Amino acid sequence: MNKIIVALLLGFALITPASALDGERFTPERFAALQAGGEVVLVDIWATWCPTCKRQRQILQSYRDANPDQSFHILEVDFDDDKEWVRHFRAPRQSTLLLYVGERQYWFSVAETRPEVIAAELDKAIAARAKALADGS
Repeated sequence: MNKIIVALLLGFALITPASALDGERFTPERFAALQAGGEVVLVDIWATWCPTCKRQRQILQSYRDANPDQSFHILEVDFDDDKEWVRHFRAPRQSTLLLYVGERQYWFSVAETRPEVIAAELDKAIAARAKALADGS
């Protein structure tokens, strides 16, 4: 079953344009509000000229398309224009992904482009949020 999902993600990633990603520009206010609400937040530190970033964005869009009921937010940090936040998140380069559930950081990755790894980390974070909601925390 996992091989089928990975194959679908790879197929979607090849046909989905990078610009289609359903993310929003990072602001500290939005990030704080999402964290306060216990939301799943993926901080995507990317650059327009970065081929690895383009691949990651295709994978993320494919994940969204394949999992429309999975709720998470993507906040985009422009590697070239948002240097304060690049430093804040200690991103060594563009193509850095950070995944949070509320204020807890669940994952930090640089240049990860394996769809199955990105999907698994998103799944874990979304499940952790669901468990926290079920437990009433």
